[in-house]
Formats: sequence, structure tokens, C-alpha cells
Amino acid sequence: MYDGTEQDLLRLLASRAGISPEYHDIAGTLHVTSDETRRAILSAMGFQVGSGAVLSQELTALDEAPWQQPCDPILILQQGYGPTQWTFRPALEEGEEQHVAVAWSLTDEKGTIVHREETSPGLNPCEVRSLAGRRMVRVELPLVQNLALGYYDLSVGTMGSKVVTRGTLRVVVAPPHCFVPEELARGGRVWGLAVQLYSLRSQTNWGVGDFTDLSRLVEWAGKELGAGIIGLNPLHALKNSRPHHLSPYSPTSRLFLNELYIDLDRLPEYHASPDAQRLRNSAEFQKALEQARAADLVDSESVIKAKRTMLDLAYRQFLKDNYAGTEPSLEPTTARGWLLHRFIRDEGESLERFAVFQVLEEERRLIEQSPKLWPEWPAQYRAPGSPALREFSRRHRKRVRFFQYMQWVAADQLRAAKTRAAQVHMTVGLYPDLALGSDRNGAEAWMLQDVLALGADCGAPPDAFAPQGQNWGFAPFHPLRLKSTGYRSFIELLRKTLRQGGAIRIDHVMTLFRLFWVPRGMSAEAGAYVQYPAEDLLRILALESLRAQTLVIGEDLGTVPDYVREQLARYKILSYRVFYFERNWDGSCKSPSAYPEQSLAVVTTHDLPTLTGYWTGEDIRLRARLGMYANEQAVQQAFEERTRDRGHILRVLNGAGLLPSGVSDQPDSVPVMTSALCRAIHVYLATSPAWVVMANLDDVIGEVTQMNLPGTVDAYPNWSRKLSLSLEELQRDERVQALAAAVCTLRPPAATA
Repeated sequence: MYDGTEQDLLRLLASRAGISPEYHDIAGTLHVTSDETRRAILSAMGFQVGSGAVLSQELTALDEAPWQQPCDPILILQQGYGPTQWTFRPALEEGEEQHVAVAWSLTDEKGTIVHREETSPGLNPCEVRSLAGRRMVRVELPLVQNLALGYYDLSVGTMGSKVVTRGTLRVVVAPPHCFVPEELARGGRVWGLAVQLYSLRSQTNWGVGDFTDLSRLVEWAGKELGAGIIGLNPLHALKNSRPHHLSPYSPTSRLFLNELYIDLDRLPEYHASPDAQRLRNSAEFQKALEQARAADLVDSESVIKAKRTMLDLAYRQFLKDNYAGTEPSLEPTTARGWLLHRFIRDEGESLERFAVFQVLEEERRLIEQSPKLWPEWPAQYRAPGSPALREFSRRHRKRVRFFQYMQWVAADQLRAAKTRAAQVHMTVGLYPDLALGSDRNGAEAWMLQDVLALGADCGAPPDAFAPQGQNWGFAPFHPLRLKSTGYRSFIELLRKTLRQGGAIRIDHVMTLFRLFWVPRGMSAEAGAYVQYPAEDLLRILALESLRAQTLVIGEDLGTVPDYVREQLARYKILSYRVFYFERNWDGSCKSPSAYPEQSLAVVTTHDLPTLTGYWTGEDIRLRARLGMYANEQAVQQAFEERTRDRGHILRVLNGAGLLPSGVSDQPDSVPVMTSALCRAIHVYLATSPAWVVMANLDDVIGEVTQMNLPGTVDAYPNWSRKLSLSLEELQRDERVQALAAAVCTLRPPAATA
């Protein structure tokens, strides 16, 4: 047991759990973690903190936790590792270790035993401990060297002991850094377009950009514009309902795709369904379809309702055409039927649970008089894997398979867009986003309760952007539980996202190192940082990135300690550099040479004003109309700062010889953004050594309003605005072609050998 005052024990337990005692914000101000915050975060982690005696017990339990298992959950090594020991903790009686031997084997991912070993009788314990009436010993054993990259399962057992102790250890061998395409590694550079997929207009979609639109965008950008990368919003599964469930950064699950992006016209069973075609050809449906296409905002709720109805009809036709037998033992009879069958098998338990959650939500909405979230469901349905849920899944097999079917269709159509990027020889290809978290009342939180701290939210400390701090409402991963489960949830999350394209952007990449936790019910200002096992997570990321041949970009905006950027650079994770923010101490724009090679440079992001809106101060007017400034003086100050910023931009362009002809470097003489000035800013970025330069389609075609206005819920149509031009019109737009031509001349596709 531990001795000390209650405060000392509280602080010691907080330190052991990874809660930082203090932090410096982006302005350098020191914030000290209060004991109240420590106690609240520890409670969110599942610790009991009611008294000094209880805290002492929890500290003792932490000490004893490793001894509860014969082996550690995971050992992660870097390729080329030197002599390494692994730990085994058998239960042995006094003196028994003198004649006990240990045998173990290593199995690779294919099930092949790659190494087998057995010690001679007689162990040399490093430590002995009595635990729950058992005598435990710790022995350190040498691991075989030169293991190839990958995952291994080590199985171990004692021989000659009265009670045999058996254990398993996951061994991971990772590369020294993440994957980098050969063209970039040889000194090449790449440029590309960024777009919110839902915002694409076309003559064929149903009022929201879809995967077919994406394939067409890829082909045009790759073949005609020389783009090597297409940046996308997160494609994660959403509930697609306003106002809280439209953000791609607040999905119901990051493991699966948003069915909103499915193109029905690519499904043979949709065309074969008489019911679907009858509905499609009805005057009412045609009118709704034309209205959805013409609207300037995406009506996600109406579109998802129409697509879900049609997908249901297509699915019924699919079962009729490709399966035989009766539920629940339907068997595929065609090649297409077997494709779904194999997809369901390969996706395994996570897809099954995701689909069951969707069916449960449907059923509860019908049963309950008022909507209830999963924490309020009947007890037998609140956690996956219960006998009641297995029976529920069996009884609703057809409907469960429907949700699996939609994920299969979505994955197949996204894969086609990814393949098209390779066919047009894009250096990188699709570049989707991995959101920081998921809706705490969604499928992912329900599925991953064992590794989430549902009693806390994650957010950001106070800064100039949000003086009161930010609370994003996501339940953070519990670092201790994450490791105790061998990081299985983290690995699956990476695999599902990495396979979507040739690059991923990890939103708030600092979460690999530390995350700002806000206890539920407390203000963001009261939050504190919790440390994560960064080296383990980075090594896993490097391995999964290499296997998927996927470039990794880390969104490292906000409060970023120097050591974080140093580690990201070592693992070849590209820094995310936003032109608006890349300033010197006096507010002037950094020169292109100041951008790191290992970075992605972009003018703005979805959370910031478009280039045109920024230049005219439309974002300031919008915030003023919504009452987001304290007073009129603050509004005036914002306009004055914007005028200074515009002056800095014009002067740096002038110094670089990039100002358009006839344009002055005085901000008052350039009241609006022009295509020539927009082009000059992107050329400025393209002269930097950054490996990747992105141009937002919004900026290229002069969109005024931004996609998302942080701090609003229903006061602004977040995540709904479409591009003003259709895909067909974009392909004829001279502004896009001129910018592409200008940037391409400065982005060599590869260095000469």
C-alpha cells in the first residue's frame, strides 16, 4: 500500500495515468492542472478517487496489473532492432524455478511458425511477487533477431511446473518511418486539388457529389491538369441529419463509409428492380431529383432518404438474383453474390456489429415514443457481443445484411475511384481525411466502449482562435486500455482509412502524443493534457502506412510542442502548413524557403474563410451578423487586422516578383480577390520546397462563403454548401486550367535519376 497525503496520492496516480501536471498554451502561458481536474479525469478513466485509502489501492492495483497476465499485451520494435528481451511471469512454487523450463514459438500472420525455442531447466527470476496467494516470478527471455516486418503471435508455456502457465504476446516489427512515394523520395513534387465531395454538382448525381463524380474529377484532374493528388473530406459513415450529424468530422463511425456517396446508377440490381425503376420514373421523384440538383445547399436528409429507399429496393432484387434458400441460411449462387459474401467475411466482426447497431437504431426509433440514444437502450443492447444481441442479429439477419450490402457497394465504388487515380498515373491519388473522433452516441462509441473514456471529451486549450478553449464532444481513447488490448482498435481504424487512397490526413495528429481532455460537465478551460504511448502508435502507423503504400500527412495546427514536430519529421509524416498561419513574428508572411520539404502547403482549410471571402472580409461580416464579436470595436479591430494581413500578402508577392501586372502592393488598391491574384498566391506556395501543394477548388473558382463556421450549430449551413459550378462546367473553366498550368511548371513530377 502507498503512504502519503491524499493530495500526494492523487497527484502520483494522475502522473502514473499520464495526466500532465501543467502545459504551456500557444502564447507561452503556463497552465497548472488543478486537483479537481485530476480527480475528474481519473474518474473518467475508471479509477476510484474518493479517499486517500482508495487512491492507495488504485496505485497498488496499477503496480499489480502487469502481474495479472503472464505476458505483456504487445511488444513493438523497429526494424533492425538489437538484442531484445521479452517478459514472462509464470506462477511457480518456492524453489520450483530450479527445474522448470519454458517453451515458446512465434507465428506469423499466415499461421506459419517462424521460430521455436525451449530453455534448459532452471530459470533465473528477475523479480518475485506474491499476488492473490500465488507466487509469481518474472523472467526475461531473449527474442530472436532479424524478424521481418509484420505482426507475430508469441505463445509460451512452462514445462515441469505443477501448474502450467501459458501466455501470449503480440510482437510487432515496424519500419523506421511511414511510406513515401518513390517520386517524392527522389526529389519530385506534387500538386493537387482539394474538395468536399458532397459539394460537387453534376448532371447525373442526386443532389450530392458521389463516388462516380469523384472518379470523373480524378480523371480530369490527372489527365488534363497534371494533378497528382485529390484531397477529400472524411468519408466516414454519418447519420446525415441536421444540425448535429452533418459534419464529416463527427461521424457515427470512422470504420465505415457514408452511404450518401453511393451512385445508384452503377448498381445492376437497381436497374433490374421493377419497383425501383417505377419509383425513379415517377413524376414526383423526378421533380424532387431536379430540385435537389439545382439547390445551392445539399439537403442530406432528403437525399439519404431517397437513396436508402432505392438501395433497399435494389438489395431485395440483389437477393432475388444472387442468393438461394431462406433466411437466415441464404447462400450466394452467382459471382456477384459471392463478392458480397467474401466482403462480409473479410470485414468480420466490426462490420457485423456496425450493421447490428444500425438495425437496433432503426428498431428503437419505431418502438420508443421519443428518440433514445444507445446509453439509454435496454441493458441487454447497450454493449456488443451479448447473447441477446446475437439472438437479435439472427432474427434480423436480412436487415443486418442490408447494411453490410451498402458498405460493400460504397467500398467498391470508392475503390474504383482509387483505381482510376492509378490509371491516370497520379503520384499519390486520393487523399481522404481521418477524423479525430466519432459521435459518442454513434456506432463506433458503442462498439469501442472498452477502449474509450466516455466520461470525458477531447478538445483544445485556450488560444487566440478560441479564448475559452474548445470542447469537441468526442470521447477520447483511453491510453492504458488501448495498450492493454494490443492497440487493436487503433490498428483497424488505420487500416480502414489507409486503404481508401494514396495518402491520408490525420486530423489533430498531436493525439498520437497527447490529447486535451475535458471532464464531462466542466469547462474546456478546466481541461488537461493526457499523454499517449507515442512511440508505439508511430511505429504501428509506419507499418500500416508502408503496407498500404500510403503517404501520411499530420494536421499539426494549434498548440504543437517542438518535440512533436521533430518526431513527426523523423517518421516522415508531412507537416500541414496553412498559408494564412505561416507568419513571422511581425505578422509578415514566411518566405517559401521557410516551408519544410516534408510538408503539405495549402492556402486555407474547411474551417477558415475561402480566399475570396478572406480578402473581402466576408467572414468578419458573417461573424458580426451572428453576434460572435463582443462589440463593434472588436469588429472594427478584425477589419483593421485583415487589412494589415492583406498588405503583408501583397508585399511578399511583390518581393517574389509574383504580383499580377498592374496590381499595387497597397491593400486598399486591391479590394477584391481576382483569379490572377489567387493564381499568384498558389504559385508562391508552389515555389516552396514542400513536397505537396494543394489548391482548394473553392478558392480557384472564387467561392465567397466557407464550408464550416466553427462555433455555430444551426445558425450557419455548415457542411452543406455546394460549389457554384458543376463538374461539367469546372472542366471548361479557364481559371482552373490557368492555375494548373502555372503550378505544374513549378512542381517537377520527379527528379532525374
